[in-house]
Amino acid sequence: MRTEAAKRVELVFSLFDANGNGVIESDDFDLMTGRVLAAASASDAAAKEAIRAAFRRYWTTLAAELDANGDGVITVDEFRPFVLDSRRFGPTIAEFAEALSALGDPDGDGLIERPLFVSLMRAIGFEEANIHALFDAFGPDAEDRITVSTWATGIVEYYAPDMAGIPGDELVAPRAVA
Repeated sequence: MRTEAAKRVELVFSLFDANGNGVIESDDFDLMTGRVLAAASASDAAAKEAIRAAFRRYWTTLAAELDANGDGVITVDEFRPFVLDSRRFGPTIAEFAEALSALGDPDGDGLIERPLFVSLMRAIGFEEANIHALFDAFGPDAEDRITVSTWATGIVEYYAPDMAGIPGDELVAPRAVA
C-alpha cells in the first residue's frame, strides 16, 4: 500500500468513527448519514434514499468483511489492512460514490456547486481547507462547479491502494490554519 493510501485509510477510520469512541460501529454510520442528509436538504427523496442505502451497505460490508471477532465493532487494526481491497469493497465504494456525488446535484444538471460540495464533505467530517483544496484539484469550471462524474471518480480513486498524486490526497494534506 502506498504511503498516500495509508494516510487516507487513517483519515477514513477517524471519520467513520463519528462518535469518537475509537471503533467503528453501526451507530457511527447512522450519525454520519443524518449529518449528510441534513446538508442535502435540497435533494429529492430518491437521492436521499440512495445515500441512506449506500451508507447502510457500507456498514454491512465492513461488518461482514472486517469484524474478525464478531463483536459488532471494527477496530483500527481490523480496518487498516483490508479496507482498500477493491475485490472486497469495490462495488460498495462505487455505490457510495454514485450516491454521494448525485446528492451533490439536486437540480440534476450534472454539476456540483462548491457550497453544496463543501457542506456535504463537512458533514462527513473533512476539514474545510482540505475540502476546498480537493474541489480546486478537481478543476472547477468558470462558474465554480465540477461534474458529478468527476466527484464520483475521485471517491473511487480515494480508496485505491495503488494510487498517489490524486485529488483525494488533498484531504490528508496538512493545511496552515489562517
